[in-house]
Amino acid sequence: MTSNVLITGGAGFIGSHLVDKLIEEKGYNVTVLDILEEQVHGKTKNPPDYLNKNAHFIQGSITDYKKFKKLILNNEIIFHLAAMVGVGQSMYQVKKYVEHNILGTANLLDILVNSDHNVRKLVIASSNTIYGEGKYSCVKCGIIIPRIRAQDQLKNRDWEIKCPNCSSNVKPLLSDEETPFDSNSIYAFSKQAQEQISLLICDTYGIDITILRFFLVYGTRQALSNPYTGVCAIFSSRLFNGKSPIVFEDGLQSRDFVNVKDVCQALILAMEKKQAKGEIFNVASGEPITIKKVAEIITEKINPKLKPIYTNEYRIGDIRHCLADISKIKNKLGYKPEISFREGIDEVIEWMKSQARIIKDDSQKAINELKERSLLK
Repeated sequence: MTSNVLITGGAGFIGSHLVDKLIEEKGYNVTVLDILEEQVHGKTKNPPDYLNKNAHFIQGSITDYKKFKKLILNNEIIFHLAAMVGVGQSMYQVKKYVEHNILGTANLLDILVNSDHNVRKLVIASSNTIYGEGKYSCVKCGIIIPRIRAQDQLKNRDWEIKCPNCSSNVKPLLSDEETPFDSNSIYAFSKQAQEQISLLICDTYGIDITILRFFLVYGTRQALSNPYTGVCAIFSSRLFNGKSPIVFEDGLQSRDFVNVKDVCQALILAMEKKQAKGEIFNVASGEPITIKKVAEIITEKINPKLKPIYTNEYRIGDIRHCLADISKIKNKLGYKPEISFREGIDEVIEWMKSQARIIKDDSQKAINELKERSLLK
């Protein structure tokens, strides 16, 4: 019997790739609920051209209880991807982020608790941002969980993490799923709250849930006009508009970039594998790279006449390093990242070339907004 699947946020970057996989490879009936956020999709009432034509599209919000309930009751599997995204922006659009990311999830859980439904699987997209700085190693003090860098330290342009006990420089370690929460933005907190209320309700009522903590996802279809989107898209948009990418701090901060195709692999494993029930998994590549290297690679591929600009500025709430331990999802679910950053970015840039005439660069607008609110210094 063919399963009916609901994907919230399914017209977006990650969701649309998942739609393709579920329809073309799995033969599922897929319904997409998406608000078509203007910052992501522009001023349109129509789904993006890339959205699979065999999906049933509904424009609407997860904050619309009545509409959301009707869709939930018609499906057996739910991928909850809908969210407002943007760490910096969340710090001054507090109400919007809380309403969509926390209240929207609360609506989903309330419907499951108080309705006669056939939902047998719930997969929720979370974020690595809930870890804050994650784990580090101090030669003198061992493994530590540092807090976010103090502003006095950042004002002195002293970028690296210090041991909170002895003030020595420390080495970043891979953060596993047991790493304590240290949410440093409203976005991160909203994801933390989303996880905790979902696990509480699903454990209480016996609902099969899996939570996936995405690290930095990149790939085709990422919103190119959204100045709060992923750094790869922001850098590329500037370069296609003849501008150098702007890199904060010294560029030696490191991140784990995971291709959207590998993210879809993880989403489907979470749906299919019994071992995923009630579990939380990191989803990443396992291969950290510095932002400096990312900027250099993308610049060389798009416009080698330009050079990245290192501003020596910093954003309040930014972490220094972000390294993922993906051993749990590899061992339990058989997840295996297949696309390296260098390979994946080539595909992204080729896709961007086909979009070049419509690519806008609004990154300066975002920078100005952050500066006006003293979130970029």
